[in-house]
Amino acid sequence: MYGKLKWSIILLLLIVSCSPAYYQSLDTKRAELGHETPEKSDLLNLPKPQDPIVVAVYKFRDQTGQYKESNVGSSWSTAVTQGATNILIRALEESKWFIPIERENIANLLNERKIIRSSRAQYKVNEPLPPLLFAGIILEGGVVSYETNIYTGGAGVRYFGTGADAQYREDRISIYLRAVSTSTGKILKTVYTTKSVLSQEVSAGVFRYVKFKHLLEAEIGYTYNEPTEIAVTEAIEKAVHSLVLEGILNNLWMSNDPNVLESKQVKEYLKEKDEALSKNDIGVPFDRKLRSFLNVGLSGSTQMYFGDYSNTLMRGGGNVSIGVRLNKALYIETNIGTQNLAIDKVLNTYEYYTDLSLKFLANHNGKFSPYLSFGGGTYYNINQNVGLSDNKVMPYITFNGGVEYLAFKNIAFNVESFVNKMLYDDFDGQITGQFNDNVFGFKLGVKFYFKK
Repeated sequence: MYGKLKWSIILLLLIVSCSPAYYQSLDTKRAELGHETPEKSDLLNLPKPQDPIVVAVYKFRDQTGQYKESNVGSSWSTAVTQGATNILIRALEESKWFIPIERENIANLLNERKIIRSSRAQYKVNEPLPPLLFAGIILEGGVVSYETNIYTGGAGVRYFGTGADAQYREDRISIYLRAVSTSTGKILKTVYTTKSVLSQEVSAGVFRYVKFKHLLEAEIGYTYNEPTEIAVTEAIEKAVHSLVLEGILNNLWMSNDPNVLESKQVKEYLKEKDEALSKNDIGVPFDRKLRSFLNVGLSGSTQMYFGDYSNTLMRGGGNVSIGVRLNKALYIETNIGTQNLAIDKVLNTYEYYTDLSLKFLANHNGKFSPYLSFGGGTYYNINQNVGLSDNKVMPYITFNGGVEYLAFKNIAFNVESFVNKMLYDDFDGQITGQFNDNVFGFKLGVKFYFKK
């Protein structure tokens, strides 16, 4: 009875924890107005124009040639909407800076005007049709890129058949938009925008025998895929927003606000533009060095000896470290500390150690970075021999792997696992088997990076 109650509580907690993000529509929905993007508010709050500009959009095409991914067989559905022209025309209308005129289906419009003239001639109506508007500017461009799996990742944990995991994937859409003068054919301005497309999956479940021949199995989760149509809409709205402000800055068109260059919209755009010039494709400055030349760390550890005795115990320890950067991703690091190594009813000793390692940060420009290190060192004991051996020192080779998170400007936290493989096999006083004695453990620490 207790077991069933325990697992019921666990299952309930899993369901409750997922419920804020869990969405399941059990009923049909009525038609509603389309969802707006965060970029829409910036588009509506643009400075007012002196006179709206008549523009023509013949075709804003999908130039990617990308098809949707399919787990089974081939998919002939395109990854990007083919209606980008409609999205662009609406964005132009919403900006209040442009008067878009029909050009995508100009043949239909001309045919209808012929019908009107024919009908008026038949009924002897001599009123002429007004001339069509002509555009001073043609807008060209399209969706030029749809890159999949820019970033993928996830995390999960499972214990005795119970666990949870989360996965994510990020794609990216790129938009180019250019304004062309119809009188000269000169390209007045070209703008470029990108938008990420996020997909994520969260799930939790339990699969466990709670009693003989009684299996408990339950799972819950959700998957969210950001609509590519919304992503394209936001990228196009950002492109129109940028085109308007670029035109103001380059005197291509005028605002009715004489102080428009001092407005909040223009200042924020110039700041964003300057930041874009100094960042790479993941938004990190090209020359950014988050971690300085010198660092000092303090770590606590838990470790256990592996050797000829099987009844080893997990014990604690600690160390201080000093690191010096060799280049952007490489550090040379020294550790000085002590570890408690214990064998039940055989040994309980504190061994001091010093080692020197070469450390590689996989994402040195990011706050979160996995790392690997390799080096060598030695155990020693001030008052007696190391362990049960006859040696005053016990050299070893160390392998480390972990992750570091720069939580504050100069303070980082790290967690790592390590293996110290001793060069001798008599730490425990026994020399048997093919492998030397070694120490395996984990470290949790904090690191302070000195200012430049």
